[in-house]
Amino acid sequence: MKVGFIGVGTMGAGMASNIQKGGNEMVVNDLTMQAASRHLAAGASWAATPKEVAAQCEVIFTSLPTPADVRKVGTGENGLAEGFRPGSAWFDLSTNAVDVVRALHAEFAEKGMHFLDAPVSGGPSGANSGKLAIWVGGDKAIFDKYKSQLDAMGDQVLYIGSIGAGTIAKLVHNAAGAAVNVALSEVFTMGVKAGVEPLQLFTAIRQGAGGRARLFDRMQKQFLTGVYDPPDFALRLLHKDVSLACQLGREVSVPMRLTNLAQQELTEAMNRGWEKRDSRVAALLQQERAGIPPIKVDPAKIKAVLDADT
Repeated sequence: MKVGFIGVGTMGAGMASNIQKGGNEMVVNDLTMQAASRHLAAGASWAATPKEVAAQCEVIFTSLPTPADVRKVGTGENGLAEGFRPGSAWFDLSTNAVDVVRALHAEFAEKGMHFLDAPVSGGPSGANSGKLAIWVGGDKAIFDKYKSQLDAMGDQVLYIGSIGAGTIAKLVHNAAGAAVNVALSEVFTMGVKAGVEPLQLFTAIRQGAGGRARLFDRMQKQFLTGVYDPPDFALRLLHKDVSLACQLGREVSVPMRLTNLAQQELTEAMNRGWEKRDSRVAALLQQERAGIPPIKVDPAKIKAVLDADT
């Protein structure tokens, strides 16, 4: 099958490669041809515009930073809408806004084309390894038709429901993660300032009831090491996701107290110019407020704690 892929960046590159490895002929597009060099070297064809991708493919996947980017690729000048043939399908793998995906679904349905929201979770490592969750909303028959292409990208592909359902699931997931990061930053900073050495605190807390569920293992890579570059997941992207979750909460009249606090925390970190750093960099704000030096634990010592589990 000839598959189109637009947006071969941090997440998209790995997903596109895995579709290629699944035996699919591929047409790629990005802002620059250089971004798709690995896919072109593996046999993919280059298209200069989304319109050209749509003209050649019956199914297209997009992985883009913001809702505005998705809409531009879909309905802008030389966009997918200008090249798609009736019956074609578009799966948007981006974290999008619910109102945008529903609007695109309606617009493309009027032209006889299928739009499905299919946000992913697993980070760049999951995108490269194929250990990725993909949550899909839209027409179930279209999901079933292209399930093999989705399975090439992720090991946890799940149809959630009607259009927008996948996006809602992703916003719930990422907003929860942001809120948990705020809570963990607060309590760990309190523990360190109260006199417990950071690695000892981490080692101890992991063995409590919450720790045995591995909640606290999320502290190991950034918070404890103090390393936020390069990002696993950029602050600007999490800020966008949590802002969308807060927006959705307002739209459906659901109080989102902690999530709104997390959004404010992320905004403060954005205002420091940290938008390209890892999304957990907001933890530095809490350490700063507490008046303690930035926490930095030797990664080898953290690994020793983790390896002791076995």
